[in-house]
Amino acid sequence: MRALRAGYLVAAAVTIFGAVTGRERLQWVAKPLLMPLLAADTVTGGAELDPVDRRLLLGSLAAATVGDVLLIDPDDDRRLVAGASSFAVMQTGYSLLWWRRGARPRAQIVAPRVFAWAGAAGLLRAKAPALAVPLTAYGATLGTAAALASDPGLAPEAKNVAGLNIPNGDPRSRYGLGALLFTVSDGLIVLRRLFARDDRTRRLSEGAILATYAAAQYLLTAPPTRS
Repeated sequence: MRALRAGYLVAAAVTIFGAVTGRERLQWVAKPLLMPLLAADTVTGGAELDPVDRRLLLGSLAAATVGDVLLIDPDDDRRLVAGASSFAVMQTGYSLLWWRRGARPRAQIVAPRVFAWAGAAGLLRAKAPALAVPLTAYGATLGTAAALASDPGLAPEAKNVAGLNIPNGDPRSRYGLGALLFTVSDGLIVLRRLFARDDRTRRLSEGAILATYAAAQYLLTAPPTRS
């Protein structure tokens, strides 16, 4: 494992620990380091990236950094909406990146994500109407990126089960799992906002959100060449 990616895992562990234990100061120290560490690994890791792909990836990670900082306080709805806007930029960048690498939408992959998006949108309209429009719009960018990341064309040698590429030795086969974990993380954000009532539940759910998010970003930023 490369040193910068190892550093990312350490920063992620500290961030998760800070969330679960209510030590926000730890999150302020560690969470803003996450995406810069992945960005630095992209620049120095030795993978041959097309210059446009590199700019898209670095721009996406920069947008994610803004979102990470905004969501250190996940109970402020204004910061939640602003963070979702930042992550919408990131998801759009990822979509363009997957598209440039040959991914295309496929009906059997898109359909379940549309149903999930519609279900989440309905839940938001019923339970948190003030958040419904911005978070539903963000969900569309998430679903687009996730559908492209799971295209079998990205990793032709990987087995595809139920619209998900099963990771193998090709790092591109990990993008679909990364996108799925990102979807789980964002789904947990919605559930936390709507249903978590006590401090312990909010902290534990925030830990789960951050763990799935950190794993997702680690997989989504895997170099496109074999390890």
